[in-house]
Amino acid sequence: MAAEGSVRVDSWLWAARVYKTRSLATAACRAGHVKLNGERAKAAQSVKVGDEVRARISGFDRILKVAGLGVKRGSATVAAEIALDLTPPPPPREAVAFVPLRDRGTGRPTKRDRRELERLRGSRDDY
Repeated sequence: MAAEGSVRVDSWLWAARVYKTRSLATAACRAGHVKLNGERAKAAQSVKVGDEVRARISGFDRILKVAGLGVKRGSATVAAEIALDLTPPPPPREAVAFVPLRDRGTGRPTKRDRRELERLRGSRDDY
């Protein structure tokens, strides 16, 4: 049973509008994408005001501080009141490495294409 003044972490993530549905928040907890105060969180684990929650969404960590307890999903303004976003801004596009993509429908890369891709990525040692 949860202590007084605490809420399940999956319910809080849903109420804070981090995940679109509560089942997605629960699945993220099961997959290990949610950390509570640096430790891997289970879906039923309790969060209290002042805790730090890290949620991995599409490859990036979102760092949130629990400012209030919300059980029901409300408006975006209510979500902003219960969660303080401490996530650093993303790096500029110039700093992110370019990943070469192939056009859709072009089929498998040929041996020559594959070698060019490996050369661009720097994963192959050419003598």
